[in-house]
Amino acid sequence: MIELIAIRPEMFQAWLSEQPIFTRNWLAAKQFTARSGQLELMPDQDGNLAQVLCGAEREDMYALAALAKALPVARYKLRCDVPSYVQADWLLGWKLAANRFDRYLDKSRASGTADKSRASGTADKSRQSGTADTSRESGNSGFAALEVEGLAPELSARIDIIASAVHRARAMVNTPAEDLGPEQMETLVAALAEQHGAEFRAVRGPALLEQNFPAIHAVGRASHRAPRLLELNWGKAGAPLLTIVGKGVCFDTGGLDMKASDGMALMKKDMGGAAIAIQLSAALMQARLPIRIQLLVPAVENAIGPNAYRPGDVIATRAGVSVEIGNTDAEGRVVLCDALTYAQEHHPDLLINFATLTGAARIALGPDLPALFTHDEALSEELLSAGVSVRDPLWRMPLHRPYKRMLASSIAELNNAGASRLAGCITAALYLDHFVAHKTAWIHIDTYCWNDYDQPGRPKGGACQSLRAVFELITRKFAV
Repeated sequence: MIELIAIRPEMFQAWLSEQPIFTRNWLAAKQFTARSGQLELMPDQDGNLAQVLCGAEREDMYALAALAKALPVARYKLRCDVPSYVQADWLLGWKLAANRFDRYLDKSRASGTADKSRASGTADKSRQSGTADTSRESGNSGFAALEVEGLAPELSARIDIIASAVHRARAMVNTPAEDLGPEQMETLVAALAEQHGAEFRAVRGPALLEQNFPAIHAVGRASHRAPRLLELNWGKAGAPLLTIVGKGVCFDTGGLDMKASDGMALMKKDMGGAAIAIQLSAALMQARLPIRIQLLVPAVENAIGPNAYRPGDVIATRAGVSVEIGNTDAEGRVVLCDALTYAQEHHPDLLINFATLTGAARIALGPDLPALFTHDEALSEELLSAGVSVRDPLWRMPLHRPYKRMLASSIAELNNAGASRLAGCITAALYLDHFVAHKTAWIHIDTYCWNDYDQPGRPKGGACQSLRAVFELITRKFAV
């Protein structure tokens, strides 16, 4: 095992003074000063790799993340002079980097072996079977591995749980809609339920109308892939109930208010809220926290067809609230309102929904900060604190009730979009708030679920913002 020595820049000279002359001369020739991110491979007398030196800022969770890909594939043991919680942060950052989405790449070329099924044109088995191959952690090979001594076993296990959940959520977001539609999402959640001994049910197509989920049906009815509500229940009776709802719009054309091509290009990621909700649930079950989990995913494709819902239509909702459709591209809140109404029928101790709901949240906060909405001051502070502590920040936005006038309708109780584009993430949150009783402890997270460019530990493509923050919140609130 090769030593990886992480040196804080301010400690470099003190460390260097204690090194042998060979090391001092080598580093002087290489102009190594341990600035943040600087890397140096140290040979032994025979020219073999003996040590790796890198500069690392204590406050940066991703201080070592780039090394997972940059270093020769081998096992490395960390040596540093920082507390164990910093080492744990660095290890998680490393593990988040040690993964790539390679489902559609020819892995045999990289390994130098022949893949006869690909050469003969055999189709991807997951496409043939109609399932989504997103449960496996593909692309974890080909990276350097890091070991950190002295971490408590439960902390090491938690790091692995979180990293695996993030990898799987990214894979879901990266998967094209052709291979991850409502049916494949159902297969995935059903498999998760079986894995953890949970109960599972799906309400599909016309059954949504029969069981009073009319808003979910309205959004998804134009697709050849039937809309559905997916439900997973896990945990022992009497434990606190956590209900997690994820927006599962597997592809969003905008409906009859169709998006322009540039706006539609990333709409495979419009199920990012569902990806976070599903993999957060998986992580909580794997951690065996003493809670009950109800996972709800309204899974639909917002397609264009002869029976698509239209601007100006008035649709029913499970809550009995009539909604005028001001814009068919504001579909996420429409499917969520039925799921939120159903969730409250079970009286959860905490209700959380995740959604790639509005571009307005990105205009306000950029790509890295999910928008947090809640009418519970204490709950807001708890989640913001949890996010800061695990380097997974959110930013609270106001549920400014006077803006609800923007959702007024002259022919229905509510408009799903309204005429104004101002304060779009707030009015979307206020729409959801209309369906949530104020006595309910509720959190709404409007997130981007995408990295527009590569960063250490955060590759370009699908992202998993806020999962770690919420996992930390749930652990603090409910773990014994």
